[in-house]
Amino acid sequence: MPSTPHRALRALLALCTATGLASVAAPTASASPGAGPTAVVAMGDSYISGEAGRWQGNSLTNSGNRNGTDRAWTGSGDDPSRVYGAAVGGCHRSDTAEVKSAGPLASSLINLACSGATTDNVFRASQGGQPYKGEAPQADQLAAVAASHDVKLIALSIGGNDLGFADIIATCATDHIVWYSYCHDDQQAAVDARIDGVMADVGRSVDEIRAVMTGAGYASSDYRIVLQSYPSPIPRAAENRYGESGWTRTNTGGCPFWNADADWARDSLVPQLANRLKGVAAAKGVQFMDLRDALQGREVCAKASRQVTSTAPASGTTSEWARWIDSQSTQGLVQESMHPNAYGQQALGRCLALVHALPTGDHSCRNTAGSGPSAMYLTAG
Repeated sequence: MPSTPHRALRALLALCTATGLASVAAPTASASPGAGPTAVVAMGDSYISGEAGRWQGNSLTNSGNRNGTDRAWTGSGDDPSRVYGAAVGGCHRSDTAEVKSAGPLASSLINLACSGATTDNVFRASQGGQPYKGEAPQADQLAAVAASHDVKLIALSIGGNDLGFADIIATCATDHIVWYSYCHDDQQAAVDARIDGVMADVGRSVDEIRAVMTGAGYASSDYRIVLQSYPSPIPRAAENRYGESGWTRTNTGGCPFWNADADWARDSLVPQLANRLKGVAAAKGVQFMDLRDALQGREVCAKASRQVTSTAPASGTTSEWARWIDSQSTQGLVQESMHPNAYGQQALGRCLALVHALPTGDHSCRNTAGSGPSAMYLTAG
Protein backbone atom coordinates (compact mmCIF):
# COMPACT_ATOMS: atom_id res chain seq x y z
CA MET A 1 0.00 0.00 0.00
CA PRO A 2 1.16 3.60 -0.52
CA SER A 3 3.51 5.13 2.00
CA THR A 4 5.55 8.09 0.70
CA PRO A 5 4.15 11.04 -1.28
CA HIS A 6 6.95 11.17 -3.86
CA ARG A 7 6.77 7.47 -4.67
CA ALA A 8 3.03 7.87 -4.87
CA LEU A 9 3.36 10.62 -7.47
CA ARG A 10 5.68 8.59 -9.71
CA ALA A 11 3.34 5.63 -9.74
CA LEU A 12 0.21 7.71 -10.11
CA LEU A 13 1.49 9.15 -13.36
CA ALA A 14 1.35 5.61 -14.76
CA LEU A 15 -2.39 5.58 -14.17
CA CYS A 16 -2.98 7.34 -17.47
CA THR A 17 -1.83 4.27 -19.42
CA ALA A 18 -5.01 2.17 -18.86
CA THR A 19 -6.06 -1.26 -20.10
CA GLY A 20 -7.03 -3.98 -22.92
CA LEU A 21 -9.46 -6.93 -24.78
CA ALA A 22 -9.53 -10.81 -25.62
CA SER A 23 -9.95 -11.95 -29.18
CA VAL A 24 -12.91 -13.83 -30.48
CA ALA A 25 -12.00 -16.59 -32.90
CA ALA A 26 -13.62 -16.55 -36.32
CA PRO A 27 -16.66 -18.82 -36.37
CA THR A 28 -16.32 -22.23 -37.93
CA ALA A 29 -19.91 -22.06 -39.11
CA SER A 30 -22.41 -19.31 -39.62
CA ALA A 31 -25.80 -19.31 -37.90
CA SER A 32 -28.73 -17.10 -38.73
CA PRO A 33 -30.32 -15.17 -35.83
CA GLY A 34 -32.19 -17.58 -33.61
CA ALA A 35 -30.34 -20.64 -34.92
CA GLY A 36 -27.09 -20.59 -32.94
CA PRO A 37 -26.50 -20.76 -29.17
CA THR A 38 -27.88 -17.70 -27.41
CA ALA A 39 -25.39 -15.07 -26.26
CA VAL A 40 -25.11 -11.97 -24.11
CA VAL A 41 -22.15 -9.78 -25.09
CA ALA A 42 -20.22 -7.13 -23.15
CA MET A 43 -18.43 -4.39 -25.09
CA GLY A 44 -16.45 -1.30 -24.14
CA ASP A 45 -13.90 -0.39 -21.52
CA SER A 46 -12.41 -1.37 -18.16
CA TYR A 47 -15.58 -0.83 -16.12
CA ILE A 48 -17.20 -3.73 -17.93
CA SER A 49 -14.14 -5.76 -18.98
CA GLY A 50 -13.36 -6.75 -15.39
CA GLU A 51 -10.40 -4.56 -14.42
CA ALA A 52 -9.56 -5.01 -10.69
CA GLY A 53 -11.45 -8.29 -10.48
CA ARG A 54 -8.35 -9.81 -8.89
CA TRP A 55 -9.23 -8.17 -5.59
CA GLN A 56 -11.98 -8.70 -3.03
CA GLY A 57 -11.63 -5.73 -0.70
CA ASN A 58 -8.46 -3.82 0.19
CA SER A 59 -5.88 -4.80 2.82
CA LEU A 60 -2.75 -3.07 4.09
CA THR A 61 -0.99 -6.44 4.38
CA ASN A 62 1.47 -6.69 1.48
CA SER A 63 2.43 -10.36 1.77
CA GLY A 64 0.83 -13.71 1.03
CA ASN A 65 -2.81 -13.52 0.03
CA ARG A 66 -3.11 -10.01 1.53
CA ASN A 67 -5.51 -11.17 4.21
CA GLY A 68 -7.54 -13.03 1.63
CA THR A 69 -8.09 -10.09 -0.72
CA ASP A 70 -5.80 -11.37 -3.51
CA ARG A 71 -7.64 -13.90 -5.65
CA ALA A 72 -4.47 -14.48 -7.67
CA TRP A 73 -2.65 -16.05 -4.70
CA THR A 74 -1.68 -19.68 -5.38
CA GLY A 75 -0.41 -20.57 -1.93
CA SER A 76 3.22 -19.98 -2.84
CA GLY A 77 3.01 -16.92 -5.09
CA ASP A 78 0.56 -14.97 -7.16
CA ASP A 79 -0.67 -15.75 -10.66
CA PRO A 80 -2.92 -12.98 -12.06
CA SER A 81 -3.75 -15.15 -15.07
CA ARG A 82 -5.98 -17.16 -12.75
CA VAL A 83 -8.27 -14.12 -12.78
CA TYR A 84 -7.48 -12.26 -16.01
CA GLY A 85 -6.45 -15.05 -18.35
CA ALA A 86 -3.28 -15.13 -20.39
CA ALA A 87 -3.16 -11.43 -21.37
CA VAL A 88 -2.24 -10.08 -17.93
CA GLY A 89 -1.64 -6.32 -18.13
CA GLY A 90 -3.85 -6.14 -21.19
CA CYS A 91 -7.62 -6.16 -21.48
CA HIS A 92 -8.06 -7.57 -17.96
CA ARG A 93 -11.21 -9.54 -18.69
CA SER A 94 -11.66 -11.03 -15.27
CA ASP A 95 -13.61 -14.12 -14.31
CA THR A 96 -15.92 -11.87 -12.25
CA ALA A 97 -16.51 -9.29 -15.00
CA GLU A 98 -20.07 -7.99 -15.18
CA VAL A 99 -21.25 -10.32 -17.95
CA LYS A 100 -19.60 -13.30 -16.25
CA SER A 101 -21.26 -12.48 -12.91
CA ALA A 102 -24.74 -12.00 -14.34
CA GLY A 103 -25.74 -15.65 -14.10
CA PRO A 104 -27.14 -17.95 -16.80
CA LEU A 105 -28.65 -15.28 -19.02
CA ALA A 106 -27.71 -17.15 -22.20
CA SER A 107 -25.80 -20.19 -23.41
CA SER A 108 -22.72 -18.01 -23.93
CA LEU A 109 -21.59 -14.97 -21.94
CA ILE A 110 -19.05 -13.24 -24.16
CA ASN A 111 -16.72 -10.46 -23.02
CA LEU A 112 -15.28 -8.33 -25.84
CA ALA A 113 -14.54 -5.31 -23.62
CA CYS A 114 -10.99 -4.17 -23.05
CA SER A 115 -9.51 -2.09 -20.28
CA GLY A 116 -8.39 1.24 -21.68
CA ALA A 117 -10.59 1.06 -24.78
CA THR A 118 -12.06 4.19 -26.36
CA THR A 119 -14.83 4.59 -28.89
CA ASP A 120 -12.22 4.31 -31.67
CA ASN A 121 -11.63 0.74 -30.52
CA VAL A 122 -15.34 -0.06 -30.88
CA PHE A 123 -15.93 1.23 -34.42
CA ARG A 124 -15.47 -1.21 -37.32
CA ALA A 125 -12.08 -1.03 -39.03
CA SER A 126 -13.84 -0.22 -42.30
CA GLN A 127 -15.27 2.87 -40.60
CA GLY A 128 -12.02 4.09 -39.09
CA GLY A 129 -12.00 1.87 -36.01
CA GLN A 130 -8.62 1.07 -34.49
CA PRO A 131 -7.25 -2.26 -33.25
CA TYR A 132 -6.22 -2.30 -29.61
CA LYS A 133 -3.75 -4.45 -27.71
CA GLY A 134 -3.32 -6.74 -30.66
CA GLU A 135 -7.03 -7.26 -31.24
CA ALA A 136 -9.43 -6.18 -33.97
CA PRO A 137 -11.93 -3.39 -33.20
CA GLN A 138 -14.74 -4.65 -31.01
CA ALA A 139 -17.46 -4.19 -33.63
CA ASP A 140 -15.52 -6.49 -35.98
CA GLN A 141 -15.22 -9.04 -33.19
CA LEU A 142 -18.97 -8.70 -32.62
CA ALA A 143 -19.56 -9.57 -36.28
CA ALA A 144 -17.93 -12.96 -35.70
CA VAL A 145 -20.05 -13.55 -32.60
CA ALA A 146 -23.26 -12.48 -34.35
CA ALA A 147 -22.58 -14.94 -37.16
CA SER A 148 -22.07 -17.93 -34.86
CA HIS A 149 -24.49 -17.10 -32.03
CA ASP A 150 -28.01 -15.84 -31.46
CA VAL A 151 -27.14 -12.58 -29.72
CA LYS A 152 -29.91 -11.45 -27.41
CA LEU A 153 -28.36 -8.52 -25.50
CA ILE A 154 -25.29 -6.31 -25.89
CA ALA A 155 -24.15 -4.33 -22.83
CA LEU A 156 -21.98 -1.30 -23.65
CA SER A 157 -19.79 0.78 -21.32
CA ILE A 158 -17.79 3.40 -23.24
CA GLY A 159 -16.81 7.07 -23.13
CA GLY A 160 -14.85 7.27 -19.88
CA ASN A 161 -11.45 6.91 -21.53
CA ASP A 162 -12.43 9.32 -24.31
CA LEU A 163 -13.24 11.82 -21.57
CA GLY A 164 -9.91 11.17 -19.84
CA PHE A 165 -10.98 9.48 -16.58
CA ALA A 166 -7.47 8.20 -15.84
CA ASP A 167 -5.98 11.65 -16.38
CA ILE A 168 -8.59 13.21 -14.10
CA ILE A 169 -7.87 10.72 -11.31
CA ALA A 170 -4.11 11.16 -11.66
CA THR A 171 -4.40 14.96 -11.67
CA CYS A 172 -6.69 15.10 -8.65
CA ALA A 173 -4.53 12.68 -6.68
CA THR A 174 -1.35 14.57 -7.60
CA ASP A 175 -2.93 17.86 -6.58
CA HIS A 176 -3.70 16.33 -3.18
CA ILE A 177 -0.33 14.64 -2.64
CA VAL A 178 2.09 17.19 -4.08
CA TRP A 179 0.58 20.55 -4.91
CA TYR A 180 -1.96 20.97 -2.09
CA SER A 181 -4.37 22.42 -4.62
CA TYR A 182 -7.78 21.53 -6.00
CA CYS A 183 -8.36 19.85 -9.35
CA HIS A 184 -12.10 20.20 -9.82
CA ASP A 185 -12.16 23.67 -11.39
CA ASP A 186 -9.61 22.96 -14.13
CA GLN A 187 -10.88 19.43 -14.70
CA GLN A 188 -14.50 20.54 -14.99
CA ALA A 189 -13.50 22.98 -17.71
CA ALA A 190 -11.66 20.21 -19.54
CA VAL A 191 -14.65 17.87 -19.26
CA ASP A 192 -17.03 20.54 -20.55
CA ALA A 193 -14.77 21.14 -23.53
CA ARG A 194 -14.70 17.45 -24.51
CA ILE A 195 -18.03 15.99 -23.50
CA ASP A 196 -20.09 16.94 -26.58
CA GLY A 197 -17.61 15.20 -28.87
CA VAL A 198 -17.40 12.20 -26.58
CA MET A 199 -21.17 11.78 -26.54
CA ALA A 200 -21.28 11.99 -30.32
CA ASP A 201 -18.75 9.15 -30.48
CA VAL A 202 -20.71 7.10 -27.93
CA GLY A 203 -23.75 7.50 -30.16
CA ARG A 204 -21.70 6.43 -33.14
CA SER A 205 -20.60 3.33 -31.18
CA VAL A 206 -24.26 2.37 -30.85
CA ASP A 207 -24.72 2.95 -34.58
CA GLU A 208 -21.72 0.75 -35.35
CA ILE A 209 -23.11 -2.08 -33.22
CA ARG A 210 -26.46 -1.80 -34.99
CA ALA A 211 -24.78 -1.82 -38.40
CA VAL A 212 -22.94 -5.03 -37.51
CA MET A 213 -26.11 -6.71 -36.30
CA THR A 214 -28.07 -5.63 -39.37
CA GLY A 215 -25.28 -6.93 -41.59
CA ALA A 216 -25.49 -10.27 -39.79
CA GLY A 217 -29.18 -10.52 -40.62
CA TYR A 218 -30.71 -9.41 -37.34
CA ALA A 219 -33.87 -7.35 -37.13
CA SER A 220 -33.98 -4.64 -34.46
CA SER A 221 -36.45 -6.77 -32.48
CA ASP A 222 -34.05 -9.73 -32.35
CA TYR A 223 -31.71 -8.20 -29.75
CA ARG A 224 -31.28 -5.35 -27.27
CA ILE A 225 -28.52 -2.84 -26.57
CA VAL A 226 -28.07 -1.63 -22.99
CA LEU A 227 -25.88 1.45 -22.60
CA GLN A 228 -24.62 1.88 -19.05
CA SER A 229 -23.04 4.68 -17.02
CA TYR A 230 -20.24 4.60 -14.44
CA PRO A 231 -20.31 4.18 -10.65
CA SER A 232 -18.27 6.49 -8.44
CA PRO A 233 -15.30 4.68 -6.82
CA ILE A 234 -14.86 7.36 -4.12
CA PRO A 235 -17.35 8.73 -1.55
CA ARG A 236 -18.51 12.22 -0.78
CA ALA A 237 -16.37 14.09 1.76
CA ALA A 238 -18.94 13.62 4.55
CA GLU A 239 -18.93 9.86 3.90
CA ASN A 240 -15.12 9.43 4.01
CA ARG A 241 -13.83 7.66 7.13
CA TYR A 242 -10.45 9.41 6.96
CA GLY A 243 -9.88 13.09 7.72
CA GLU A 244 -8.77 15.51 5.05
CA SER A 245 -5.58 16.59 6.86
CA GLY A 246 -2.46 14.47 7.14
CA TRP A 247 -1.59 11.46 5.00
CA THR A 248 -4.11 8.82 6.04
CA ARG A 249 -6.17 9.15 2.87
CA THR A 250 -3.01 8.45 0.87
CA ASN A 251 -1.04 6.06 3.09
CA THR A 252 -3.87 4.11 4.72
CA GLY A 253 -7.05 4.58 2.72
CA GLY A 254 -5.69 4.78 -0.81
CA CYS A 255 -8.06 7.65 -1.66
CA PRO A 256 -5.86 10.78 -1.96
CA PHE A 257 -8.45 13.44 -2.79
CA TRP A 258 -9.44 16.73 -1.20
CA ASN A 259 -12.98 17.07 0.13
CA ALA A 260 -13.97 19.57 -2.55
CA ASP A 261 -12.61 17.34 -5.30
CA ALA A 262 -14.32 14.24 -3.89
CA ASP A 263 -17.66 16.05 -3.72
CA TRP A 264 -17.18 17.30 -7.27
CA ALA A 265 -16.39 13.81 -8.59
CA ARG A 266 -19.27 12.13 -6.74
CA ASP A 267 -21.98 14.75 -7.15
CA SER A 268 -21.03 16.60 -10.34
CA LEU A 269 -18.75 14.63 -12.66
CA VAL A 270 -20.32 11.18 -12.30
CA PRO A 271 -23.91 12.53 -12.57
CA GLN A 272 -22.98 14.78 -15.51
CA LEU A 273 -21.62 11.81 -17.43
CA ALA A 274 -24.57 9.60 -16.46
CA ASN A 275 -27.10 12.20 -17.55
CA ARG A 276 -25.38 12.73 -20.88
CA LEU A 277 -25.15 8.97 -21.51
CA LYS A 278 -28.83 8.67 -20.70
CA GLY A 279 -29.48 11.30 -23.34
CA VAL A 280 -27.53 9.28 -25.91
CA ALA A 281 -29.50 6.16 -25.02
CA ALA A 282 -32.77 8.04 -25.51
CA ALA A 283 -31.65 9.52 -28.82
CA LYS A 284 -30.56 6.12 -30.14
CA GLY A 285 -33.55 4.19 -28.81
CA VAL A 286 -31.62 1.82 -26.54
CA GLN A 287 -32.04 0.93 -22.88
CA PHE A 288 -30.06 2.79 -20.24
CA MET A 289 -28.66 1.33 -17.01
CA ASP A 290 -27.67 4.05 -14.54
CA LEU A 291 -24.87 2.89 -12.23
CA ARG A 292 -23.99 6.23 -10.60
CA ASP A 293 -25.17 5.02 -7.15
CA ALA A 294 -24.25 1.34 -7.49
CA LEU A 295 -21.27 1.59 -5.12
CA GLN A 296 -22.88 4.00 -2.64
CA GLY A 297 -21.37 3.26 0.80
CA ARG A 298 -19.04 0.63 -0.71
CA GLU A 299 -16.52 3.07 -2.23
CA VAL A 300 -12.86 3.27 -1.30
CA CYS A 301 -12.62 4.93 2.16
CA ALA A 302 -16.40 4.96 2.69
CA LYS A 303 -17.51 5.07 6.32
CA ALA A 304 -20.04 2.30 5.70
CA SER A 305 -17.30 -0.14 4.63
CA ARG A 306 -13.96 -1.23 6.04
CA GLN A 307 -10.60 -2.57 5.00
CA VAL A 308 -9.82 -6.26 5.33
CA THR A 309 -7.58 -7.30 8.24
CA SER A 310 -6.54 -10.55 9.88
CA THR A 311 -9.56 -10.22 12.18
CA ALA A 312 -12.00 -8.68 9.67
CA PRO A 313 -12.07 -11.07 6.70
CA ALA A 314 -13.02 -10.16 3.16
CA SER A 315 -16.78 -9.99 2.83
CA GLY A 316 -19.23 -8.67 0.27
CA THR A 317 -21.27 -7.22 3.11
CA THR A 318 -18.52 -5.22 4.85
CA SER A 319 -15.54 -4.80 2.49
CA GLU A 320 -15.00 -2.04 -0.07
CA TRP A 321 -16.27 -2.82 -3.57
CA ALA A 322 -13.71 -0.71 -5.43
CA ARG A 323 -9.94 -0.92 -5.75
CA TRP A 324 -7.90 1.72 -3.97
CA ILE A 325 -4.94 3.58 -5.50
CA ASP A 326 -1.97 1.36 -4.72
CA SER A 327 0.46 4.06 -5.68
CA GLN A 328 3.63 1.99 -5.23
CA SER A 329 2.27 -1.04 -7.10
CA THR A 330 3.08 -3.18 -4.08
CA GLN A 331 -0.13 -5.08 -4.80
CA GLY A 332 -0.94 -5.65 -8.44
CA LEU A 333 -0.95 -2.99 -11.13
CA VAL A 334 -1.71 0.73 -10.92
CA GLN A 335 -4.18 0.32 -13.80
CA GLU A 336 -6.49 -1.60 -11.42
CA SER A 337 -6.96 1.52 -9.29
CA MET A 338 -10.42 3.09 -8.93
CA HIS A 339 -12.30 0.22 -10.61
CA PRO A 340 -15.00 -2.05 -9.19
CA ASN A 341 -13.27 -5.05 -7.59
CA ALA A 342 -14.59 -8.63 -7.54
CA TYR A 343 -17.45 -7.66 -5.21
CA GLY A 344 -18.27 -4.59 -7.26
CA GLN A 345 -18.26 -6.60 -10.47
CA GLN A 346 -20.54 -9.23 -8.96
CA ALA A 347 -22.89 -6.39 -8.00
CA LEU A 348 -22.84 -4.96 -11.53
CA GLY A 349 -23.45 -8.44 -12.87
CA ARG A 350 -26.55 -8.64 -10.72
CA CYS A 351 -27.64 -5.27 -12.14
CA LEU A 352 -27.26 -6.62 -15.67
CA ALA A 353 -29.31 -9.69 -14.78
CA LEU A 354 -32.09 -7.50 -13.39
CA VAL A 355 -32.15 -5.31 -16.50
CA HIS A 356 -32.05 -8.41 -18.71
CA ALA A 357 -35.36 -9.44 -17.13
CA LEU A 358 -36.94 -6.07 -18.02
CA PRO A 359 -36.91 -5.65 -21.81
CA THR A 360 -38.07 -2.04 -21.81
CA GLY A 361 -37.42 1.16 -19.88
CA ASP A 362 -34.45 2.85 -18.23
CA HIS A 363 -33.32 1.66 -14.82
CA SER A 364 -31.03 2.76 -11.99
CA CYS A 365 -29.24 0.06 -10.01
CA ARG A 366 -28.46 0.41 -6.30
CA ASN A 367 -27.13 -1.74 -3.49
CA THR A 368 -28.83 -2.67 -0.25
CA ALA A 369 -26.89 -1.38 2.76
CA GLY A 370 -25.41 -4.19 4.83
CA SER A 371 -26.07 -6.83 2.17
CA GLY A 372 -23.90 -8.48 -0.45
CA PRO A 373 -23.75 -8.08 -4.23
CA SER A 374 -26.75 -10.33 -4.76
CA ALA A 375 -29.03 -7.75 -3.09
CA MET A 376 -28.79 -5.12 -5.83
CA TYR A 377 -32.11 -3.68 -6.93
CA LEU A 378 -33.53 -1.47 -9.66
CA THR A 379 -35.50 1.73 -9.60
CA ALA A 380 -37.16 3.28 -12.63
CA GLY A 381 -35.44 6.06 -14.52
